[in-house]
Amino acid sequence: MNTPTNNNGRPSGNGGNGGNYQGRKGPQQPEPEHRINNKIRVPKVRLVGDNIENPGVYSIQDAMKLADELELDLVEISPTADPPVCRILDYQKFLYQQKKKQKEIKAKQVKTVVKEIRFGPQTDDHDYAFKLKHAQEFIKEGSKVKAYVFFRGRSILFKEQGEILLLRFANDLEEVARVEQMPVLEGKRMTMFLSPKPKKN
Repeated sequence: MNTPTNNNGRPSGNGGNGGNYQGRKGPQQPEPEHRINNKIRVPKVRLVGDNIENPGVYSIQDAMKLADELELDLVEISPTADPPVCRILDYQKFLYQQKKKQKEIKAKQVKTVVKEIRFGPQTDDHDYAFKLKHAQEFIKEGSKVKAYVFFRGRSILFKEQGEILLLRFANDLEEVARVEQMPVLEGKRMTMFLSPKPKKN
C-alpha cells in the first residue's frame, strides 16, 4: 500500500481517503513550478547551497536523507544539467520570495503614459503658449506627448500650416523632449510624438 503524499512529495499526515478527498471530478492542485522531494526521479543530483557542507554529486537517496535531516525540501533548480542541480531549502518560503521578487520587478517597470495635445491649424499665440506649458509639465512627469492638429472641413487646405505649427512645438520643447515621430498626416489629423529626453547624470 502506497503512503499518500502531499504536493511537496512528502508523506501526508491525513492518510487514506480523508475528509479533504475531492474525487476524480474535484479541483486539481496546480503542478509545482519545480520537481521536489520524491518527485525527483533521477539516480544522482548535484547539491549546491550555503547549507551544504560538502557540495557535489550525491545519490538521490543520500540527498533526500540530508534534506530530511535538515527538515527541508530537496528542490530541483536546474533540471537540464547533468546531473540535475538541486538545493535543500524551505520550498514554500522559496516560492514566496520568488513571487515577492517578481512583484518588485513589476512595480519598478515604468508604465508609459501618453498625453494628448490638440491644436487647430490656426491656433493663436495665447492658446499655443497654454498648451506648450502643459506639454512641458507632461514631459517632466515622464509622459510621452502626442501632439496633433485636427483639420475640420476645408481647413485641410492649411495642412502645411499645421506641419509648421507642430515643428515649432517640437523646437520649443527641444530642451526637455525629443521627436519620436515627425508630423504625419492621417485622414484629418496630423500627428507628432514626443518623448522625454534621458536625464543627465
